[in-house]
Amino acid sequence: MDMLMIPDAVNIWGVVGITDNNQRKGNNEFDPNAVNPDGTPFVRVRLPKKWNNEMFGSADLMMGANHIRVRCFDGVTRMGRIKGKIKKRVWIREGDTLIVVPWSFQDDKCDIIYRYLPPQVDWLRKNRYL
Repeated sequence: MDMLMIPDAVNIWGVVGITDNNQRKGNNEFDPNAVNPDGTPFVRVRLPKKWNNEMFGSADLMMGANHIRVRCFDGVTRMGRIKGKIKKRVWIREGDTLIVVPWSFQDDKCDIIYRYLPPQVDWLRKNRYL
């Protein structure tokens, strides 16, 4: 028995495109195993939002009690606090690349809001963000 063919879109002239269920799976941005046409893995990267005063930072020293000394990319070393949203979900180690938000009332402290994975750091270096 043939597979059921589903039309993608229909206009006044008829069917525009037809795909079967096997063609629907594949290289889309939500597939965790998706690859680019050149064979490299598909990587999604969150960038710091300048309007929210976010910047890149590097974990320098673990201080304990959810505090980390962070070397920010503006040249200042700050005491970073891991926000509660990522405290139990993400483990941060020395040398990790982070997104931090400096405190508006105390410039030597910041909040850590995101940690990059190694493929994301490679992508940032390749595209000259770091």
